[in-house]
Amino acid sequence: MSELVVTLLRVGFLILLWLFVLAALNVLRRDLFGTKVTARGPGRDRSRPAQLPDRAPGRSSRSAPTRLVVTQGPLAGTSMPLGAATILVGRSPGCTLVLDDDYSSNRHARFFPQQDGWWIEDLGSTNGTMVDDQRITTAVQVPPGAQVRIGQTLIELRR
Repeated sequence: MSELVVTLLRVGFLILLWLFVLAALNVLRRDLFGTKVTARGPGRDRSRPAQLPDRAPGRSSRSAPTRLVVTQGPLAGTSMPLGAATILVGRSPGCTLVLDDDYSSNRHARFFPQQDGWWIEDLGSTNGTMVDDQRITTAVQVPPGAQVRIGQTLIELRR
């Protein structure tokens, strides 16, 4: 091999080594500083919750769940009113419910309303989504009181 080829291989290897070091430092920085929490909406008053409709159109208010409650995990006690909008769950700051859970994916799952109730769909997460201790692979309906496990977090839909 010529001297030029050997030098180019050394420089290329050095560049790859530095890219690896920078990627490792970026992972360590994200682990140390955690998830960035962003405010939802301009000028929103955090002292009182936003007023959302109690139910999606076309569903009876008697049998439909009205809130999503985190019962176990780092956010235990958190409650969100259910409206007509989809609820995205994961570690990403862009999610509706941001989990501080190492076992959840950035965009882990989504809850969405349909005419006959609320459904959940796993969005290709690494560790999966469990509904009443059954791993789901397609969208399934979530009855009120069913336990949904996302990483170490346990979520229920309640009336």
